[in-house]
Amino acid sequence: MGSARGAGSRLLGFLSDAVARGATEALRSLNLGALAGRPIEEIFLGMSDYVCPDGGSIDEGIAREAFIETIADLAAAGITELDGLSADQVQTVFELYATNAIEARLCNDIGMKIIILPADSREAAGVQAQLKDFILRAVSDALTTTSTAVAALTPDRVLQFVGGVYEQAFEILRTMGEGEAEGE
Repeated sequence: MGSARGAGSRLLGFLSDAVARGATEALRSLNLGALAGRPIEEIFLGMSDYVCPDGGSIDEGIAREAFIETIADLAAAGITELDGLSADQVQTVFELYATNAIEARLCNDIGMKIIILPADSREAAGVQAQLKDFILRAVSDALTTTSTAVAALTPDRVLQFVGGVYEQAFEILRTMGEGEAEGE
């Protein structure tokens, strides 16, 4: 999950800069000043190449997919403005991104048959819903339990954080898959 973790770190860095210096200055530092004052979805779309540099690997595709999903999730999370972003909103954006990245990676693992889901489509959909809920709670809990303020997340801590939640979710899915195989 190297690309996803790196993208999470760049996203957090930008958001921290936007909170500290304002959205306009943060965008100018990325040569994206023309996006200042635009809706947050447009700003994030314009930042896609910064957060998730284009590449050809699966890992880079997962990072980009997760970032696009995060953009789609912003309005539902009530985050519509980049100016005046609160610490809680920054944490929410990071939680959304980390959740989407971990879920996308696990879906890739399922597609590569590293993890096997139930054959019944309704059961598989149920597992997917449980997985997303677990990941979202685990991401939120990990930030809270470790008393890690988003502002204090360094690139190394982001790498550890996202990797740790991914490993937990992977293990849960693997265990569920083994239980399904034994039940046949």
